[in-house]
Amino acid sequence: MSDNKVIPLEKPAEFCSDPLTELLRKGARQLITDAVEAELNVLLDQHADSKDSNGHRQVVRNGYLPEREIQTGIGPVTVKVPKIRDKSGQGVKFNSALLPPYLRKTKSIEEVLPWLYLKGISTGDFHEALQALLGSDAKGLSASTISRLKQVWEKEHESWSRRDLKLKRYVYIWADGVYFNIRSETDRQCIL
Repeated sequence: MSDNKVIPLEKPAEFCSDPLTELLRKGARQLITDAVEAELNVLLDQHADSKDSNGHRQVVRNGYLPEREIQTGIGPVTVKVPKIRDKSGQGVKFNSALLPPYLRKTKSIEEVLPWLYLKGISTGDFHEALQALLGSDAKGLSASTISRLKQVWEKEHESWSRRDLKLKRYVYIWADGVYFNIRSETDRQCIL
């Protein structure tokens, strides 16, 4: 028999999740699914005429790739990408333009990372900051990932700072001024 008298208390489900965020994630998941299915149907229609001697299509649906999570501005969204089977040997493959094979985070997440870095979030604190922004399920953005991204940003900045400006023309306006909000003695007496 154990002498442990500690009883773990769990938070009720209603306090752990935000119903509006869950609704948004469910809607995003459905929207992504519909868009990817439409992409697949376009590909299948392009190869509808490719048939074998028995009249069966040579390019057909063939289940789904393993489910994966995409980090979005509303937290992680699980997606399933359909697969095709090319029986003709032409090498037809389906790669969604919306969900490329190695996409793990949306563009909005990629854009917020440099902004957080410039605002002073240290590499080691990114995970905690992103959990606060994206929810506790934020994954895939470790300190080593941020360090690699930082190297990319530094290279981009270096190439940007060395770009050729000879053929560029910029118009600018320089304005300088001082605004005083001083009231006279009579103005102050009227206010009182």
